[in-house]
Amino acid sequence: MIQTIVVFIIIGLIIAGIVANPILVKRRRDRLKHRPFPPLWNSIIENNLPIYLCLSPDEIRRLQGHIQVFLAEKQFIGCRGLQVTEEMKLTLAAVACLLLLNERGQYFPRLRSILIYPKAYFVEETTAIGKYVVEERRVARLGESWTNDQLVLSWEQVKHDIDNWSDGSNVVLHEFAHQLDQEDGKAEGVPILQSNSDYTIWAKVMTEEYQQLCNDVLQGAKTVMDSYGATNPAEFFAVATETFFEKPHQLLSKHPALYEQLQRYYQLDPVQWV
Repeated sequence: MIQTIVVFIIIGLIIAGIVANPILVKRRRDRLKHRPFPPLWNSIIENNLPIYLCLSPDEIRRLQGHIQVFLAEKQFIGCRGLQVTEEMKLTLAAVACLLLLNERGQYFPRLRSILIYPKAYFVEETTAIGKYVVEERRVARLGESWTNDQLVLSWEQVKHDIDNWSDGSNVVLHEFAHQLDQEDGKAEGVPILQSNSDYTIWAKVMTEEYQQLCNDVLQGAKTVMDSYGATNPAEFFAVATETFFEKPHQLLSKHPALYEQLQRYYQLDPVQWV
């Protein structure tokens, strides 16, 4: 009898912990978001995020709050001897947290660690080139998002993208867009949307725009988005996100339906920032 009671007590405590945890997490995040934002941090972000001062006061306030939560919850690991500095952390957090201004309340929940290499890094890649033949080769990469708990970046590329904001290429936006896409465990170019009814129009617009990009790339036509977006739907969403934040005027002009879907998802209008 006593053993049965103990089992029920343990089960009850586990259930209580599961129910209480989201509430405790939210309270902790609210405290972090309302901490005073250090002036030095603000100066670093002003220097390293070109569109920072173009944001509205409310957007800046919310971005600062998200940055504080992000820095508290994510681990930064320097690779190949790289010493991770406060500037590096703040820069990555500021760019990544632009994607969180839609206030969905999630902070890339699958992500635990951000690995930072000084420059491009190399990985061994295996590719099937026939029914019974595979090819192994060493490939240079600038960033990648893993479906488990890690994201990898080249700091040299991050700095290059900061210095060339508006060229439509941004490795941080790209890889963190993949994190949004991978929240449900799949990388299909479909992040978690606000309501079930949103998925129908999302699928229609994204499919049409993806096919258009594929056709344009095949024909050698000039495109607003990078041709890498024609690789697959997951890469299309990541490239479209880069373009939305860095080349909003061009995207709105050439692909208004796509811009509208991204605007609805991110709850932002980057055209107003320029």
